[in-house]
Amino acid sequence: MSVVIFLLLAGLGIWWGIGAESPAPAIILIIIALFVASAVKIARQWEKALVLRLEKFHRLAGPGFFLIVPVIDTVPTWVDQRVIASPFNAEQTLTKDTVPVDVDAVLFWVVWDAQKAALEVENYREAVAWAAQTALRDIIGKTLLSEMLAGRDRIDEELRKVIDQRTEPWGVAVQSVEIRDVIIPDNLQDAMSREAQAERERKARIILGTAETEIAQKFAEAAQAYQDNPVAMHLRAMNMLYEGLKEKGALIVVPSTAVETMGLGTITGLASISQGSPEKVTGKEPAGED
Repeated sequence: MSVVIFLLLAGLGIWWGIGAESPAPAIILIIIALFVASAVKIARQWEKALVLRLEKFHRLAGPGFFLIVPVIDTVPTWVDQRVIASPFNAEQTLTKDTVPVDVDAVLFWVVWDAQKAALEVENYREAVAWAAQTALRDIIGKTLLSEMLAGRDRIDEELRKVIDQRTEPWGVAVQSVEIRDVIIPDNLQDAMSREAQAERERKARIILGTAETEIAQKFAEAAQAYQDNPVAMHLRAMNMLYEGLKEKGALIVVPSTAVETMGLGTITGLASISQGSPEKVTGKEPAGED
């Protein structure tokens, strides 16, 4: 914008000087153009301009169009007041249980006081980055690896509070901190994987043993029910035999005493003959002809 104003006034001055007898009007218009061009400033919607008068703080200007006094006023800093995302990390930092880890995180922060951000710290962006990194190292040194892997939300909130306390005097507010990744050594990853697998196997064995115990209890209850009820026991035996005979080509070995008790000798013989395997009943080869 300043350049456009300067070019317009300078062009007008040159055109006027060409038509006049003296070049003085043209020189005066060019000087005025330079003065106006240096006085006009425009700040974007998300910016605040720090105006110094004779190198002392005068005011904050913007967003939009504003004027300064050339030579006397200067604008050394333009402060961005949008939310800024800054990645930071801590490499080879020891946890509380002396495990070296690499941690990557993202910091979301905003300048709420442009005057403090410009005057209280030399470079507020760099200062925020260093404050975040040192805070992350401090938190890692006070945290166990297991807590870091399982409780990221708690660490994020703790980091936010620590960083916000450090940056508040600079007019910077921390909105949130998010840990993106925690990298541990490869040999430790293998050990943790084996430990997790062993824990899963232990739980599986416990579940299997519990199931066996419950099954045994149920069988004991069933035995108590059949002990004093021979008719129920007889019906249960017949049902088991029937279920076995339903399978095609099934071979069932039944004690002779049970067969005699249930009177099933004829039934099993007929079932075997119907399958064409008389040898399955007697367990002997058929006698050959003499």
